Amino acid sequence: MLAASGSLAVVFLVFQTIVAFIQRDTGSFGLWEWLASAETAAWRLKWVSLPVMFVTLWFGRKLYRSIRLQPGRFCGLKHARRGLLASSLVALLIALLIGVTVPARLRQRQLAKEAAILATWYTFELAMLEYQQKYKTFPADYKDLLKRIPDPDGTLATLDPSGYHASADVAVVSTQKPSRLRGAVIRNAALSPTGDVEPGGLSFTKYVMRFPGEDKILGTDDDWIGHDGMIRKLSDVAKGGVGRSMSAGALQP
Repeated sequence: MLAASGSLAVVFLVFQTIVAFIQRDTGSFGLWEWLASAETAAWRLKWVSLPVMFVTLWFGRKLYRSIRLQPGRFCGLKHARRGLLASSLVALLIALLIGVTVPARLRQRQLAKEAAILATWYTFELAMLEYQQKYKTFPADYKDLLKRIPDPDGTLATLDPSGYHASADVAVVSTQKPSRLRGAVIRNAALSPTGDVEPGGLSFTKYVMRFPGEDKILGTDDDWIGHDGMIRKLSDVAKGGVGRSMSAGALQP
């Protein structure tokens, strides 16, 4: 039993490694390719092999001890020892192969989460560019973007409107001579009902959009800040940056 269980464990791991190697189909037979295949096989076997190995080692250790205590009743002590050792080594190898790949898999998982956020950002940014090209301004309110720009897959509708703010650097509104504006306040600034920029109207030239992070809750420290074609983590934004001035209001001339 011990010899058979150890042999089966080795054969099963080798078989799964070969299957993973064939599926990878890299065209190379180098050591690193086989190691990567063994790592893949270990991850595939983790939920089955590790519990089975634990039971096998526990039962095999008791059986081997009984053989040693009664050598006159049993034969093949050497084969039993080798079988138990093979089972132990396979279990240790699977655990080791899984352990060395955990950091890389965690990084891949994090990259996948960030890629999902970036995909949403690219969809939003494309919609903003389409809006600007059509209306010569960024939308004053996020609802205007939803009304006037197609959203076939519903990505834009999933975003929280409270995370959007538009601003303008300078509002040029006068139809009078420039000399009469010296020292005067800016007046007659108004948005048209349709969002188009009329002569003397206000054109929004900047925008900020806040995206929720992994916790899916807007307004926490893991949020992402997108503005003017760029997106960064809130934690990477310097103090006083655009990510810290979200509460200043929609219009920040």
